Amino acid sequence: MRSSVRLTSAILCLFNVIGLHAASGRPEPQWVNTQYLRDHAETRGFMLGRPGKAIPTPDGQAVLFLRAQARVPRLELYEFDVATGRSRVLLTPEQVLQGAEEQLSPEEKARRERMRISVGGFTDFQLSKDGSRILLSLSGKLYLVERATSAVQQLNTGAGTLVDPKFAPDGQSIAYVLDYDVFVFDLTTQIERRVTTGGTDKVRHGLAEFVAQEEMDRFSGYWWSPDSKFIAYEESDHEGVEIWHVADPAKPDEPPHAAYYPRPGKNNVKVRLGVVSVSGGETVWIQWDGERYPYLTTVRWDKHGPLTLAVQTRDQRELVLLEADPQTGRTTTLLTERDAAWVCVRQDVPRWLADGRGFVWASEKSAGWQLEWRKRSGEIQRVLAEASLGFRSLQSFNAETGEFHFTARPDPTQTQLFRVSLDGGAPVALTQEAGIHSASFNEGSPIHVRSFVALQAMPKSTVHRSDGSLVGELPSVAESPPFVPRVEMTRIGPDEGFYAALVRPQKFNSKQRYPVVVNVYGGPLHPSSSGIVTATMSRWLLAQWIADQGFIVVGLDGRGTPGRGHAWERAIGKRFGSVPLDDQVAGLRALGKKYRELDLNRVGIYGWSYGGYVSALGVLRRPDVFKAAVAGAPPTDWLDYDTHYTERYLGLPDTDPEAYAEGSLLTYAAELQRPLLLIHGTSDDNVYFRHSLKLADALFRAGKDFDLLPLSSMTHMTPDPVVTERLYSRIAGYFQTHLGKPGQ
Repeated sequence: MRSSVRLTSAILCLFNVIGLHAASGRPEPQWVNTQYLRDHAETRGFMLGRPGKAIPTPDGQAVLFLRAQARVPRLELYEFDVATGRSRVLLTPEQVLQGAEEQLSPEEKARRERMRISVGGFTDFQLSKDGSRILLSLSGKLYLVERATSAVQQLNTGAGTLVDPKFAPDGQSIAYVLDYDVFVFDLTTQIERRVTTGGTDKVRHGLAEFVAQEEMDRFSGYWWSPDSKFIAYEESDHEGVEIWHVADPAKPDEPPHAAYYPRPGKNNVKVRLGVVSVSGGETVWIQWDGERYPYLTTVRWDKHGPLTLAVQTRDQRELVLLEADPQTGRTTTLLTERDAAWVCVRQDVPRWLADGRGFVWASEKSAGWQLEWRKRSGEIQRVLAEASLGFRSLQSFNAETGEFHFTARPDPTQTQLFRVSLDGGAPVALTQEAGIHSASFNEGSPIHVRSFVALQAMPKSTVHRSDGSLVGELPSVAESPPFVPRVEMTRIGPDEGFYAALVRPQKFNSKQRYPVVVNVYGGPLHPSSSGIVTATMSRWLLAQWIADQGFIVVGLDGRGTPGRGHAWERAIGKRFGSVPLDDQVAGLRALGKKYRELDLNRVGIYGWSYGGYVSALGVLRRPDVFKAAVAGAPPTDWLDYDTHYTERYLGLPDTDPEAYAEGSLLTYAAELQRPLLLIHGTSDDNVYFRHSLKLADALFRAGKDFDLLPLSSMTHMTPDPVVTERLYSRIAGYFQTHLGKPGQ
């Protein structure tokens, strides 16, 4: 789940962008104060107005970045001047659209849904390799900006749905997918050329299939050759894949949206990789055993290396890295990763070095992730970052100098920035302050941008020279939250223990006992993701508001969540219905022993997606612990989720039926004894509305009372500010109704 139950950090701020268009029949308690929610909703959690997607120019004289206004969810393009420290707006959507409304095709909406993008305007941009030109897309049109003159040119591309534009490495042309084929636009001649042919809705060229976008973090389906003369592209054949329809009950006059949705044990998309000249000609198909390795997980075509691809078995226990000859299609195996449970997919490696020195790879063969230097043949040459360091993700890579930056976890609640060199020596920590550090580099640029968020500080972005010295800060126009969350982070419980966080009311009374609300995710995540318990202020803002309504909010990261090593993350395999819930209960009880203000006789639980699943599981299986639950968009029956995510953790339905039965909420529907509020978007194309309907039907047939709130026309994420305000009011009210006030 992005993985849809592997959500991005924005979704991990559970319910941060989830809406509610329906009301339960119960009156909302009058002591809910929604004043804060209005500001939080309109500022998107006080994140609007902060700079994002910063890219230094190659000459180091400027940084380009995107930023919205504090209460306008529409991104504009800015430039920060290194010499003066001043910033200026380069281009706004209003300048381009000239009063017209931004229009998104269904395909672009779906792509943004997979990428968890909920704002408008310029959601992405590209800088040419020499830094002279900027490529932007808006309302399905392409625009080229000359940095020197600020001149804006709309490219005269053909009619159709245009997605995924990319500069050629030489900057002289642009490729993109138009409908279902790859095209190239020559910037010198202003001529558009079709590169692939025969693309249809069923057989697509250059587009990443659903599971690649949702579960592999791969959003593109084509790749330029380093010399700009060829393009490698994915062909995805959807023949035999189930078609699911998303119909909006609120708009019966509109036809349903059809989507190919591969479910566990059923047909997947058939994928192959081809190479074609941008000037036309026959495609050379890359050869590998597609029956054994049906998943194309990663493709790279680096300047100093061959066309390289990673392919994976259906059971995901084996991944092979292949070197491909684009002239013949033949492949050579560089390395093979195997795991008795599953092999994780990454997009930050491999990265090829200059002068035939091999490539950098990340492996989980030891107790955790380690960064490795591999020879040209694939043999390991040296471990650059040991698993004990907690490698998280590669941030920069200089193929010539062999120096690069990466992030690593001292513990799962934070990440730090490191530098390492092939010349030898241990990785050097560049940051120390507790929180989440990341960085943005541009190969060859003498400057870079660091981003940082702490438990008591909102995100900021600073510009640094290569020696680490500070140049300045990218300006923010965001509003500041009216409070700093009162968060205490701890490690609790026996043996390895659980990382946990408590959010107490701002007017906390140590002499009172408080009902507890558990904010849960609890599921497996991508190795570069973070769990719920992170040292970030933005993560706990809404939790603080809930706490201020008369609760202590608790977050716990149990087995299966990232950052705790190989065995910890694999413990959840084939035990969805037990391990996540057992760990929440164990951690909660350990907290209750340490903090007497927690009233464990009055505990509620809420979450979204996988967190919604665990929330519903809590009241179904452990009514002795959880007295009420709010479950948002829960996957209730894993037979109805996608192949790549579900089969990774539960196996195939034919060979592991017990795992699917143990993990299904339908198995326990007849055991409901506690209040349960189900919330689900009727247009969700990730965790389909079908999930909540199936659980509602099972509960109804079992004679159980429950609440169901359909979110009219909403998908898996809903950024409507009014909806956000109403949602949190409903959540707080629900728990106040069923858990009571402090001291009761």
